[in-house]
Amino acid sequence: MGSMRLGFIGLTLLLIIIIANSVYIVTDKQTAILLRFGEIVNPKIESGLHFKVPILHTVRKFDSRVLTLDAIPQPYFTAEKKRLIVDAFVKWRITDNEQFYITSSGGQLGALRTLLTQRVDEGLRNQFGVRTVQDVISGERDQLMNALTTDLNIVANQELGVEVIDVRVKKIELPNEVNDSVYNRMRTERERLAQELRAEGNELAEEIRANADKERTVILAEAYKLAEILKGEGDAEATGIYAKAFDKDPEFYEFTRSLNAYQSTFQNKSDVLLIDPESDFFKYLDSSTGSQDQE
Repeated sequence: MGSMRLGFIGLTLLLIIIIANSVYIVTDKQTAILLRFGEIVNPKIESGLHFKVPILHTVRKFDSRVLTLDAIPQPYFTAEKKRLIVDAFVKWRITDNEQFYITSSGGQLGALRTLLTQRVDEGLRNQFGVRTVQDVISGERDQLMNALTTDLNIVANQELGVEVIDVRVKKIELPNEVNDSVYNRMRTERERLAQELRAEGNELAEEIRANADKERTVILAEAYKLAEILKGEGDAEATGIYAKAFDKDPEFYEFTRSLNAYQSTFQNKSDVLLIDPESDFFKYLDSSTGSQDQE
């Protein structure tokens, strides 16, 4: 009985070990391949619970998420043979398990990173080699990264079994002589732009002043025209009043005109007027004449 019991326990433990080695789980963040004596049987195992034959089958799991390769800063030469230090990184993920497993020496990420770094280095060298410093710094950096991403993705898919999602240039360091050249060029460009803006501002100011002067001239002309009209109307009305007064009382009209003449003539005490005393100008200042008229 004792030996049978021990045998049963041993058999149970063996079954548990076999089952434990026969069941494996692939999470939703993983992808896997199934090997039989090192030969690929199933190149793409989806997430979930799966079974295998112990000893006969081997499972290799890989990370299916987007991974980052942070490349070591490297020197590259532009079209003008200017040396630049470029720091870039790559976003990638596994798409072909079989190709990835073969290329990376059995799914070794270190081996894959080395190969991908070589492809990135070659792509950056080609892209920088056909562009100037000005293009790289300001004009065509986005185009450079897009072109590099497209070209590198084609090569990586075919050779490495991975998809290159994005290639980004984090930093570009310029030698001192290139820094000075770029700075001077940027300063010249900013000065040119400032001069254009100042010229446009001066032109606009002149236009505003011209319009203001034109409006001022028009307003003054209209005001002068209205003043002349009103003055003419006033003079006409005054003439009419004087004419009516003359018709009613010529003597009073003449007297009023003489008073206006006296007022205009003797406004300033320093004025000197040489006139014959018998002149009609003093007609109404002669008291004797006034007395005779009253008599």
